[in-house]
Formats: sequence, structure tokens, C-alpha cells
Amino acid sequence: MAVDAILTPAQARRLAIMAQDGLARAIRPVHAPYDGDVVFALATACAAGGGPGIHLDAPGALAADCLARAVARGVYEATPWPETGVRGWRDLRTD
Repeated sequence: MAVDAILTPAQARRLAIMAQDGLARAIRPVHAPYDGDVVFALATACAAGGGPGIHLDAPGALAADCLARAVARGVYEATPWPETGVRGWRDLRTD
């Protein structure tokens, strides 16, 4: 995830931790020892806001919502590997 703000390394870490809640909303089970779930946070430092006094409540909540939506969208849009016989989410729908 990338934000257009100035964040300290500690704030970027906290934002990534908050965004990981989106994985927990979308994936069950999450953070298993063999899956490699990870979230990285990047700050562009282009906006005037940010720094030590910035509150991460809203950006963290939005990041979690966005990540949960991205996982769901990825599952919905996934197509099976050719000639494997595996069906995707869209193939499981009944019309």
C-alpha cells in the first residue's frame, strides 16, 4: 500500500499492521505458518501533511477496507490455469 503523506518508519509499520486487518476480513484462515501473508507500506512524502503528529486512525481503517476488497476482487476475477480442470469462483456460480 502507498500513501501520499510523510510518515516515519514507525508510522509506516503501524499502517501496515492496521492494513493486515483487511487480510483477516477476507481470508480464513489467515497468517498460517505456510502462506506468507505480508503487507508493505510506502509513503511518498509528497504531501505536506504527516510526520510525528499524524493520526493513523482513518488511513489505517481505509487501508484495511481497501485490502479486504482487493482480496475479494482478486478471487472473483481469477481465471483458472489453462488445461488444469480447476474451476474459478465465477465458474462456481449458478445462474
